[in-house]
Amino acid sequence: MALSLQAGNLTWLTSLPDAEAQAKKENKLVLIDVCGSDWCINCKELDEDVFQKPQFINYARTNLVLVQVDFPQKIKQPPELVAANVAISNQFAVKGCPTLLALSPDGKVLWNQPGYLDGGPRAVIAQLEKAKKKK
Repeated sequence: MALSLQAGNLTWLTSLPDAEAQAKKENKLVLIDVCGSDWCINCKELDEDVFQKPQFINYARTNLVLVQVDFPQKIKQPPELVAANVAISNQFAVKGCPTLLALSPDGKVLWNQPGYLDGGPRAVIAQLEKAKKKK
């Protein structure tokens, strides 16, 4: 079950296979955001301080296919989405929220950022640029 979520000016997919297929076609990285959108304070800060900023939005449109793996507490999700999110979280041994993962189009982990990364869009983009060089 593939969904896409509009968050601000960006589209976030919920299907990793769909994201990887799109990334291959467009030669982009996959950025996975593992979050608790309605309860995790650091996740909300990451969204506000990075994902909503024009610098990140412009970078993402050109370089990334975005995937949100959300574990909300108050928002009810379809069982298929919950199962897919758990599978992705287990696949990459995610220990908590937020966690950012940058993947090559073939699914190789190029960057793993557990917890909030200080420095706003500039810091996240710098890490993604380093990840691109590993691709």
